[in-house]
Amino acid sequence: MPITATHQSQLISANPDVVRLLGDPLRAQIVRLLADGPATTSHLVADTGAKQPNVSGHLKQLREAGVVTTEPRGRFTYYRLVPESLQGAALHLADLAADAAAHSETFRDC
Repeated sequence: MPITATHQSQLISANPDVVRLLGDPLRAQIVRLLADGPATTSHLVADTGAKQPNVSGHLKQLREAGVVTTEPRGRFTYYRLVPESLQGAALHLADLAADAAAHSETFRDC
């Protein structure tokens, strides 16, 4: 289902920290890796070179923000991106950029 303005505001207002979360280099790297498909914490530790508790802490923050979801498979838990959360954040940033461009020459009175 495409993200509409209604869905966009719901995603952003329900999850205003997505952009902030992606500002952390390790979390951004984890999200980039998960864009290539689901992975376990062990995969992400090997791919990033970060320590397991650090990766797990970032995954917890991403999960709480709705950016990733978990899927148990046997004795492993796989993390998967929630594309709609990223699309919502991207649309929000695109709207801000459009507003900035439209009002770049509109100075407020003092």
